[in-house]
Amino acid sequence: MSKSSVAVIDYGMGNLHSVASALEKVGDGVKVMVTDCPETILSADRVIFPGVGAIRDCMAELKSRGLDEVIQEVAAQKPLLGICLGMQALLENSEENGGVECLDVLPGAVKFFGSDLRDSTGGRLKVPHMGWNNVVQAIEHPLWAGIPDASRFYFVHSYYVDAPEFVAGSCDYGVQVHAALACENVFAVQFHPEKSGDMGLRLLSNFLNWDRPAAFFPVTD
Repeated sequence: MSKSSVAVIDYGMGNLHSVASALEKVGDGVKVMVTDCPETILSADRVIFPGVGAIRDCMAELKSRGLDEVIQEVAAQKPLLGICLGMQALLENSEENGGVECLDVLPGAVKFFGSDLRDSTGGRLKVPHMGWNNVVQAIEHPLWAGIPDASRFYFVHSYYVDAPEFVAGSCDYGVQVHAALACENVFAVQFHPEKSGDMGLRLLSNFLNWDRPAAFFPVTD
């Protein structure tokens, strides 16, 4: 590894043990720090921003711990991976909880699937979207290295990301879900790589080896 430390942000919301365990499995020699200490987060070579639960609680916890500004600072200077609720919090706003302003690191919004979600044949789809789905890659990116296009990843979410400016991957669940976003040194995914088997572990391994911002190149046929 060219860098030796990764901070997993602990703000009281997220499956931190699973994320840390997955990182330790793929990151030989990498120091994994689960922490809410701003100084520790800012000193790490890479940062992961996970999360599960409601966006209102997420933003309240971040602000109460002073981590909202820390994440914005990290996003401006070093590799940052947002996972699930962590991805959603990086956007401008969310429809959840009556409407919540988020961190505004990436342009886009979080929207509700709706109470009558249907597939292309008219069949009813359950909300939350829970289970495996194929992610179609929209750009070439170092975090997709060794991951075949349309690989399956594990999702659990009732709200979906609509952020067309920086789509790195998408899936279909009644609507087009922007399942991965990429902008300079920020990468964010709606799915849980730590629960997504070999492909999820490969993505985490790629993140631990990712040093520089990637150019935004759409995938071509």
